[in-house]
Amino acid sequence: MSLAFSTLIFEWRRYFAAIIALAVAGLMVLAMTGMFLGVGKAFTATIDRSPAEIMVLAADSDSLFGNNSGLPRRLIPTVYQHPDVTEVMPLSGSWAFWSNFPKDGQPAKGNGVQVMVIDPAPGSLTIPNDFDERMLQTIAEPYAVIIDSSSEGKLGVKIGDKAKMNGQTIWVRGATNDYPSMFNSIVFTSRQTAKLLNIVDEGPRVGGLLVKIKDPKRVKQVVAELNQMGGGQYKAWAREDLSKVSERGMLKEGGISVIIGFAVVVGAFIGIVITWQTLQSAILANIKEFAGLRALGVSMGSLRLIIMEISFWVGIFGLIMTAVLVAGISMIAKSLNIPMDFPLYIDIPVSIVLLLIAIMSGFFSLGVLKKSQPADLLR
Repeated sequence: MSLAFSTLIFEWRRYFAAIIALAVAGLMVLAMTGMFLGVGKAFTATIDRSPAEIMVLAADSDSLFGNNSGLPRRLIPTVYQHPDVTEVMPLSGSWAFWSNFPKDGQPAKGNGVQVMVIDPAPGSLTIPNDFDERMLQTIAEPYAVIIDSSSEGKLGVKIGDKAKMNGQTIWVRGATNDYPSMFNSIVFTSRQTAKLLNIVDEGPRVGGLLVKIKDPKRVKQVVAELNQMGGGQYKAWAREDLSKVSERGMLKEGGISVIIGFAVVVGAFIGIVITWQTLQSAILANIKEFAGLRALGVSMGSLRLIIMEISFWVGIFGLIMTAVLVAGISMIAKSLNIPMDFPLYIDIPVSIVLLLIAIMSGFFSLGVLKKSQPADLLR
């Protein structure tokens, strides 16, 4: 065990504030980022759980966000021309206005909802993988809808209640548990009910296409071949790639990137200042020990290395504390049906930044060693 690590272990109370400062800085950045990415993850939930391997969108689309132009319905036969394609289904959905029927003492609720259309036939590409047979039988009823349980309070209904969508009466016949949304709640309905509510039609355009292929292992190759066949009329995506790109697209939105950037700057500032001051105070408290080492012939270069190693271990323990705090926040968010996501392409850079903050704080604290004069031991 090195001297630096031993010092940190036995003098942990003096360095604990620096560890907490790093953990709070990391938590601030990760919680902010995780919340926005969780919103994106909830938005792509219906795609992530689709049995289709490929999605076909408009040619100018770079993610699910902002994909409003749709596709001509006549392109469906074009996609079918690929020999590996076994099924193509239009992805239908739209926005609708929701209002409840208030009961005694219950407030009236009026919200916009995102309607996802399902074809409740066995094996349909529009059926999410987590929908069981009972849910399909339920949603097949005319004017029946399924909501997520996290949206019951927002929509002012429970299973069995009636409500209105676009001014027409519907019935809440079931609830899911894995489609939370911080904005417009997701409501599932059958294509028949969607037509009755004037939410979708069978016009010349569709929102996108779900594509099933014979061998899912060839999805990358089939995507490339479909794009070549289309001649720029559409853009085919592997479902997993589209989901990842859409999540990252959330971070490219102007307002979101500014908020996250502000959180990073504030978190880094808090981490550097508090960690630096805490390390300085801890080193000053041990200044006689460092002076004793100098009296024994230990060079200033070796003492500086000890300080830098201590700051490195402060960073490591700060990362561990950050992981504990983020795990706690995730559990709380899950219990409150708040979607959060922490992908590695965010976690790893934040971890590196936190470790650099700790090392920089140790570097800024090296000047304190000038006070470690051996002559002070005689006083």
